[in-house]
Amino acid sequence: MYKIGEALIGSGNEIAHIDLVIGDKEGPVGAAFVENMTGLSIGHTPLLTVIRPNLLTKPATLIVPKVTVSGLKDADKIFGPAQTAVGRAVSDAVAEGIINKDDAENMVILVNVFIHPDAEDYRKIYQYNYGATKLAIRRAMDKYPSINKVLAEKDRGLHPIMGFKVVRLWNPPYLQVALDLDNMEDMERIIDSLPNRERILIEAGTPLVKKFGVGIISKIRELRKDAFIIADLKTLDVGRIEVKIAADETADAVAISGLGTLESIQKAVHEASKQGIYSILDMMNVENFVEKLKALKYKPDIVLLHRNVDLETHKAEKGEIIGDVTEWGNIKEIKEIIGKGKLVAVAGGITPDKVDQALGSGADIIVVGRYIIGSRDARRATDDFLKYMPQDPDTMRLALDEDESIDIDPSKG
Repeated sequence: MYKIGEALIGSGNEIAHIDLVIGDKEGPVGAAFVENMTGLSIGHTPLLTVIRPNLLTKPATLIVPKVTVSGLKDADKIFGPAQTAVGRAVSDAVAEGIINKDDAENMVILVNVFIHPDAEDYRKIYQYNYGATKLAIRRAMDKYPSINKVLAEKDRGLHPIMGFKVVRLWNPPYLQVALDLDNMEDMERIIDSLPNRERILIEAGTPLVKKFGVGIISKIRELRKDAFIIADLKTLDVGRIEVKIAADETADAVAISGLGTLESIQKAVHEASKQGIYSILDMMNVENFVEKLKALKYKPDIVLLHRNVDLETHKAEKGEIIGDVTEWGNIKEIKEIIGKGKLVAVAGGITPDKVDQALGSGADIIVVGRYIIGSRDARRATDDFLKYMPQDPDTMRLALDEDESIDIDPSKG
């Protein structure tokens, strides 16, 4: 049996990123320990941790450099502050009871250590690697993170080295601004005036795409780097190709026409999943769309329902029970068909006074075009809708929010 831990601490070139595995000498970790210790490779020579020269740590710990050691200057950082930091972190983990003292002789640890070639401050190298190693050991022994933690964070986490955020629709509702325009200057003006909010999704409307091509998505990305961008292609045929083209231009979602054949819809939805982007099935002018959704093996991530102003009146006149039916259809039923985690968007001349009704009926995304893009003050018009929605989900989240829970009850330890 073995346990795995990871931790990242620090900033700048001295940042420390530790990956480690802890296990029995007689198990797979012990075998990997010996193999790494004897299988030397240029630039990645493993080294044992020591408290000081001639004093090995227990559990015996092997450092494997992640970054190629290309000269004595790099070697000094590994054999000096990094080796000392890891060795002392391991010993302190035993002293503090994170690792059982009685198990120290029977266990070994493999630690992958990252040292940036341009790191210069030895004290910071030591400090960050000490903290990251001890934290990674604690996490390994506590089996952190839990699967529930991973699922809760998978759509909201931000990697510090990526330089941009991949937006996922994990906490609706959202406001989708449909840029149904044919003028580049108007598009830039409106995007520039939109609030920088997580709840705003930007749609490259069909007129924009037809006039300027799918490359307009990349242009929007230049204007709003971290935005969630939808390509309203209304794909009817050759869906795989069109979805891939949109994904290549960094679209986060592609709108597929529900008027297409079941085969073309399935292929487009499948390609969107393969490309890692959202599929939106647009039900504009689709009759019996409930039956069509039921017939799909691969369900879209989002179903877009358009306003049918005669729907409720028609049913009422025929004496039918309206129940959960809204002017966009039965949103509750649609969600049951497409499954857990899927979303429903509503569109069709929506004004701010309709937001509460739409959200109350179960809509996750409110699609608005003319009210915003036709306004003299696009920001104010956008705020007219946002005021009916909660704050962005991570607004009150602390920048250094602790991942691990800490037991502060002195009676429990």
